[in-house]
Order: sequence, then structure tokens, then C-alpha cells
Amino acid sequence: MEKKIGDNNNISDYVDGLYVKNGRLINGRPDSITGIQQAANIKRMIDRQKQSDMIADGIEKSEMRKNLFG
Repeated sequence: MEKKIGDNNNISDYVDGLYVKNGRLINGRPDSITGIQQAANIKRMIDRQKQSDMIADGIEKSEMRKNLFG
């Protein structure tokens, strides 16, 4: 008994992320990203997180001051 991948496809049709579906070759492999691209994406996420943290801290401080003097 063979394992099934899709509707009518056998596991033997699945090779290195490629498989046949309805007579067409489908690329099921993940997008290739180089290490440099991954590092750049991680750095960009960290920078955005720092910016949003600074904005949230500023809002929190302003609310504290408003309650203190208001």
C-alpha cells in the first residue's frame, strides 16, 4: 500500500519537491532564500520591533504623565 500525496498522485510521483498533478509538473518546494537574505530579513524584523517598542514606551510614558499631572 503506497502513501498518497494528492488526489490521484502516488508517493512515487513526488521527487525533490516536484510532483505531477493533472498531467502537470508542480513545484512544491519552498522558496529558496540565501543566508544573507535570511539575515537581512531578521535584521529588518528586529529593527521594526525596536521601533514599535519605542513608540509603545513613548505612549505609555505620556499616559503616565497625563495621569500624574492631570
